[in-house]
Amino acid sequence: MKLNFFSNADRASKYVAKNIAECISINNSRNERTVLGLATGNTPIQVYNELISYYKQGLSFVNVITFNLDEYYPMNASRKESYHTYMDEHFFDHVDVPRENIHIPNGTLPGDMVKEYCNEYENKIREVGGIDIQLLGIGRTGHIGFNEPNSTKDSKTRLVYLDKKTCEDAAKDFNGIDNVPKMAITMGISTILSAKKIYLLSFGSRKAEITKECLFGEVTSDRPASFLQGEEAVEIVLDEKAGMLIHRNKNKLT
Repeated sequence: MKLNFFSNADRASKYVAKNIAECISINNSRNERTVLGLATGNTPIQVYNELISYYKQGLSFVNVITFNLDEYYPMNASRKESYHTYMDEHFFDHVDVPRENIHIPNGTLPGDMVKEYCNEYENKIREVGGIDIQLLGIGRTGHIGFNEPNSTKDSKTRLVYLDKKTCEDAAKDFNGIDNVPKMAITMGISTILSAKKIYLLSFGSRKAEITKECLFGEVTSDRPASFLQGEEAVEIVLDEKAGMLIHRNKNKLT
């Protein structure tokens, strides 16, 4: 697990976007596809902005396949609060990823179809050879995706209940906590850890305590992001505020 400190979120985001763009460019030159695992929320927005800039400079996303981490349940894709809408607004409407290459969990399925759908989501990831680069944020509960406390390391894509803190954080987007869906479909922790490269982004002082606990505390299902510890594929990308409680050792602030 590698730690990388930056003076601010903008520089951190540019670093991650540059690495993603380079991976896509190399694969494009070999006529190979690039499979991205994508996150939502405030944290990755600047990464998407930077990738859009690369597209405008000539980088093609035609060979890119994407899998999003999660979606609220129930949730219609056309709603402004949906992650389908988020991804279109912040990324997909601005680059040339083919629509058939975009995969975001379906929040409109009848309950008796969800389990089979989740298994199919896992199968689709395996069929394309797995995820090359996975973007992650971290929630106040230590969740990655919507893997809330008590999620296990071997968990797969599934329907989960959201933690009260997670609902509180989403309340502003839904005009009150009573309107926040209580469930979500999320990739599991084992699904996330199977990615060839994982970037966990943590920005801002509100994330400092939980980031330190997850990265240097006990590895426990009470803090799902702690399962990233010891994983060679994982790179933790922090701005100065999120990393203020972590001793930098040899890791330099960029």
